[in-house]
Amino acid sequence: MESKEIYKGLAGVPVDYTAVSSVNPESNSLLYRGYPVQELAERCSYEQVALLLWNGELPTDDETAEFARFEREHRALEPQLKSLIDTLPTSAHPMDVVRTAVSVIGASDETTEDNSAEANLVKAKRLFAQLPAVVAYDQRRRHGQEVVTPRDDLDYSQNFLWMAFGEEAAPEVVDAFRVSMVLYAEHSFNASTFTARVIASTTADLYSAVTGAVGALKGALHGGANEAVMHTFAEIGSAENVVPWLDDALANKKKIMGFGHRVYKHGDSRVPTMQAAMERMIAHVGREDMLELYRTLADEFLERKGIYPNLDYPAGPTYHLMGFDTPTFTPLFVAARVTGWTAHVLEQNANNALIRPLSVYNGPEERHL
Repeated sequence: MESKEIYKGLAGVPVDYTAVSSVNPESNSLLYRGYPVQELAERCSYEQVALLLWNGELPTDDETAEFARFEREHRALEPQLKSLIDTLPTSAHPMDVVRTAVSVIGASDETTEDNSAEANLVKAKRLFAQLPAVVAYDQRRRHGQEVVTPRDDLDYSQNFLWMAFGEEAAPEVVDAFRVSMVLYAEHSFNASTFTARVIASTTADLYSAVTGAVGALKGALHGGANEAVMHTFAEIGSAENVVPWLDDALANKKKIMGFGHRVYKHGDSRVPTMQAAMERMIAHVGREDMLELYRTLADEFLERKGIYPNLDYPAGPTYHLMGFDTPTFTPLFVAARVTGWTAHVLEQNANNALIRPLSVYNGPEERHL
């Protein structure tokens, strides 16, 4: 039998170049097109960050205004799409609804088969604009609520929260949401992005690539981790229960989500920014008990295992405090990461090669009937 070294999960294997994002090992910073993400989260709107990821440079004021007009014109949920969502059972996971919605948007687009960079950029912008309506309405229908019409006097983050809850959110809530969108927007060749690039490499359309990426993001080892954090918090209950809960979890080798990262070994560079936004939210809503639980578990786990939290750890409680249902957390991740996915599809198409790795066979030797 052939003997070769296998890199399980492609760990440590570079498969292509990308100019979209990177992690600077010296500063431990995630960089979008060279800019530290914490600086972008402090000073930029999510719309500006999306244009940076797609175009390679931060937009001018005129470019931002033009994109804002486009995004606001395409926010509303198409009647056909709303009707289709209504046929899906509320027992289905919200990620299944989002995955189906992306397929329907693609099937309804007359330009789907046009794989030019210009056409694909328009598709990326349409998905950016329409996914908030899909995510917001799916949560509302599960509570027997009607769709909320988008408002063109609100920016992306304000409008997303308006469509989800039917009321204007406080500035602290809007800012925390904006920060989460910026921080979740892109992260190099993660599992869902690599899935999108594999699909794009076959010359399939952009919607197919995004649909596949949604499927990859659904898993608990990837996007579903932010949901798992809240399930963990619900199990623990309060800060005084952390130690006995963790004793039992570690004794039973239970995987504790929201900690560790394939890329970061000394702490996820996005966590301090998201945690600060979470703490502002907690002060606004008066939930210091959740902050105590958050800090106690993080400190105890770091002391015992030497493993730091990742972005999902502060993002989960933040979305919970905003009022989002826990199963909606990963669809929120989709709404953010669609910018990174589509930026990578554009990059893959610009210098394409079919992604087709080899495998090493370890089954029976040749045999005959």
